[in-house]
Amino acid sequence: MTDGPLSLPARLCLLAWDSACPPAADAGRLAGLVRAGALTELAQRGLLIDDDGIATPVDLDARAGDAVLDGLLELVHESCPHSWRTWVTLRARVTLDAVREQLVAGGYLRAEKKRVLGVFPSVDHALERVTAVEALREETRRILRGPSPVAKTSWRDAALVALAAAADLLPEQDVRAHERRVEELTERAGATAPGLRRIVREVLGAVAAEPGAPARA
Repeated sequence: MTDGPLSLPARLCLLAWDSACPPAADAGRLAGLVRAGALTELAQRGLLIDDDGIATPVDLDARAGDAVLDGLLELVHESCPHSWRTWVTLRARVTLDAVREQLVAGGYLRAEKKRVLGVFPSVDHALERVTAVEALREETRRILRGPSPVAKTSWRDAALVALAAAADLLPEQDVRAHERRVEELTERAGATAPGLRRIVREVLGAVAAEPGAPARA
């Protein structure tokens, strides 16, 4: 997959970017999608586990080595217990803001300061590495369409396609034509650790249930 070092939430944020539309058209829904990616990655790494439907840190001292993921892990540590679906939306903007900062630092986005009503400071984000995002989008479609076997697809690539399909980020005709493959990729995303299938399904269900138009950055 293009830009391999990027985390799953960072990839989802870039994949949701539509250069033809104004940024932050639906920041709330995008925040939920990015949070879903972060939860999935933490679960796959074994840093969050499922305890009767509750997202539970496995170790108080465990770290992912990624600022976005570690920030979410700390938030879960410090909060009351919640289900996976609740965590998809609960304070999700915190994770989205952290991902955007990370992408600015990596040169993928450009931060543009402004003032709302001429008084309140704010920041808009513009896409800086257009070709990298186009390559990411094309590679995601290739994974969806095949013909590479699902069994040889990495968990992160499988999760990316599953979440992108749930959030309507992929062409509708492609998703309809490859419904079985989407299911297989979803299973692949949840096959690498005990209990991960349930977690992936819970997170995907929360993303698919989010109201509104497809998420865009």
